[in-house]
Amino acid sequence: MSQPSVVLATASYDHTIRFWEAKSGRCYRTIQYPESQVNRLEITPDKRYLAAAGNPHIRLFDINSNSPQPVMSYDSHTNNVMAVGFQCDGNWMYSGSEDGTVKIWDLRAPGCQREYESRAAVNTVVLHPNQTELISGDQNGNIRVWDLTANSCSCELVPEVDTAVRSLTVMWDGSLVVAANNRGTCYVWRLMQGTQTMTNFEPLHKLQAHDGYILKCLLSPELCEPHRYLATASADHTVRIWNLDGFTLEKTLIGHQRWVWDCVFSVDGAFLITASSDSTARLWSMSNGEEIKVYRGHQKATVCCALHDGTEPSSC
Repeated sequence: MSQPSVVLATASYDHTIRFWEAKSGRCYRTIQYPESQVNRLEITPDKRYLAAAGNPHIRLFDINSNSPQPVMSYDSHTNNVMAVGFQCDGNWMYSGSEDGTVKIWDLRAPGCQREYESRAAVNTVVLHPNQTELISGDQNGNIRVWDLTANSCSCELVPEVDTAVRSLTVMWDGSLVVAANNRGTCYVWRLMQGTQTMTNFEPLHKLQAHDGYILKCLLSPELCEPHRYLATASADHTVRIWNLDGFTLEKTLIGHQRWVWDCVFSVDGAFLITASSDSTARLWSMSNGEEIKVYRGHQKATVCCALHDGTEPSSC
């Protein structure tokens, strides 16, 4: 198979992963995933592999092959893996699980290289653009910064006691971090510039984005500049787009019939893909908030989506 320029994948409670042609909406490949649901999908920076985070494994699939079998399995978590992502060169992968741990995996070697103990179920993990710090959010409401150089927790904060942190996102330049919780609130911090470490969180804004759960929050990518947006996907069936200049509501994406679990921007920030319990994924225009395409094929809730429509990174 030749490598597609746009890789779009979704996963569902129907125990399948589907690959889609973004423009036509055609599903061109389905992978059966019988052993668990898939909680999170992530594509490697070079577009070669798709990581599927399940319970309790992470499986790596070859994007440019028709093989239904994973090329690698990562097996030391003991509960649902809720977060997965890659270092910008694709040399290592990170994960977070309901078993209370954050782990780092060298993709060129078997087994887990490092493990950090969060002491509560981990819902979300993001990698700071400096590539040396992971930020995790857990079910007890803790946000922790894991300094990979010092190999320790360098910062800990609790925006709202006993309110689960559901999703974290970091601005591409490392200037902001946003945490979304089960009460529909987004906490925004400015990350202090000019310091090598990122442990200085300066409170910037508290945004009551939705009345119900926020299941995913996501900041817009670099090529979206000078516009800066925050997308919040919610149990109220909508995705809201917030302008970071004043934290005003820019638009509301209406069309999903049930919870919206996941969203991902295109590389230029012009489009957004969403995944919902209504079993569909959808493509939206960021310029007018209109629905462009509906991806139909899953039989149950579609809970995660992954998109890579950029070029391969030359280096980071």
